[in-house]
Amino acid sequence: MGQAVKERSAESSGHTFVPKHQIRETFSRAMSDMYKKEVPLYGELLDIVRDINREHLEAHPDLEEEVGSLDRVSEERHGAIRLGKPEELATMSRLFGVMGMVPVGYYDLSVANLPVHSTAFRPVEEDELAKNPFRVFTSLLRTDLLDDETRQQAIDSLADREIFTPGAIELININERQGGLTADQADAFIREALETFRWHSEARVPLDQYEKFLKSSGLVADIASFKGPHINHLTPRVLDIQKLHRRMQDMGIETIPEVQGPPSGWPILLQQTSFRALVEKTHFPDDKGGYVEGRHRARFGEIEQRHTALKPEGMAIYDRLIAKAKQYGNDLKKEGEEVYRKEYPGMLAELFEKEFPAKTNDELRRQDLGYFVYEKTKKGQQHPEAIQAEQNGQSNHQLMETLIRKGLVKATPVTYEDFLPVSAAGIFKSNLDEKSGLIESGEASDRALLEEALGDTVADYHDLYRRQEEQSIRSIL
Repeated sequence: MGQAVKERSAESSGHTFVPKHQIRETFSRAMSDMYKKEVPLYGELLDIVRDINREHLEAHPDLEEEVGSLDRVSEERHGAIRLGKPEELATMSRLFGVMGMVPVGYYDLSVANLPVHSTAFRPVEEDELAKNPFRVFTSLLRTDLLDDETRQQAIDSLADREIFTPGAIELININERQGGLTADQADAFIREALETFRWHSEARVPLDQYEKFLKSSGLVADIASFKGPHINHLTPRVLDIQKLHRRMQDMGIETIPEVQGPPSGWPILLQQTSFRALVEKTHFPDDKGGYVEGRHRARFGEIEQRHTALKPEGMAIYDRLIAKAKQYGNDLKKEGEEVYRKEYPGMLAELFEKEFPAKTNDELRRQDLGYFVYEKTKKGQQHPEAIQAEQNGQSNHQLMETLIRKGLVKATPVTYEDFLPVSAAGIFKSNLDEKSGLIESGEASDRALLEEALGDTVADYHDLYRRQEEQSIRSIL
């Protein structure tokens, strides 16, 4: 296809480029279709999610203004991939750039005994998020956290791995050179890019090497043993995750022990659950030029419910309570998984009831713990002088509260578009092979190392949310 692409590129000057959000939306749908074929249970999950979302919007019709239509919510996805080499991350950043997605947030999963750190590629502008908020949680293997033998074996296995097709590289270059892609080029890009995320049942390493990787860490085995970063999960957004978790269990679907994130009833941040990773037939090369059959467990069905983004003060309280809950949870696990499944959710809710200071969006806003966007009500539009009269030296937060009380302004919570490292680690660990090992515990955060691999800095999501809130306030004042 190379020459054809070059010809189209040469002829494209003056042609209309496909908007990035349109490429992003088409790619997200194509990825979803591919994953449904590879993991049929995922297709069933999408049907359950859509049914619950329909039921929830019918019961709460006012919610549609905040979250969007049934179609809009049901189309939302985030994916997750794991990369092995710094140069893979650098090129992946360029690939996502074609779709208007940039790296946001730094997540250190070594605190949960996993040898990776991560960022999330997503759109950042409010109008782009509204059009399509597709995001991909992208992890990079940290060979510096592995023992000497495993480190060298992983480096050797990944040394000559190429995860991008020549066509995808060519189209990324064309996009950067001409500032966009034409319709034909965008279609070709989506076809070529999908190949990077496709599942390959043939491993790159022999079975004994795979088992050595697995003993060190299930993530090392998943990253260093295969031809590419097969999509690990493709997550839809649900509006009642507790109902979904129960319905999956009632249908006999094996779920992780508990919903990850804040307890039910707190409209903050992000909640996630999943069905357990599937055991998939895998073929490992032998020394006779053939293959021996084995198995691999890595790909699972995750679902998420997104809530209000917390400010640093609110996030600090949340992190402290989750750390305390995990300590209690570890004690419960010693009594068996059934005891843990039964008692952990109630314990978590009780902890938040006692120590988290806000349980509604109104309380989060009044205590300045969450991010909100503000707009004039009909009354505020009709009486701008009333808004001006209140601008008497109050802080912006105090002023907005005054204007809300007087019916001049209304507030809408900013949706948390990002991730939680403890929840991500919990999902990953719950879906590892039972034979999987873990690296030694310890905090080894190295944002500079990730950014060096990216060739770029990662955006701070607090800066993005703060800017969104401040812009809405400026539009009123």
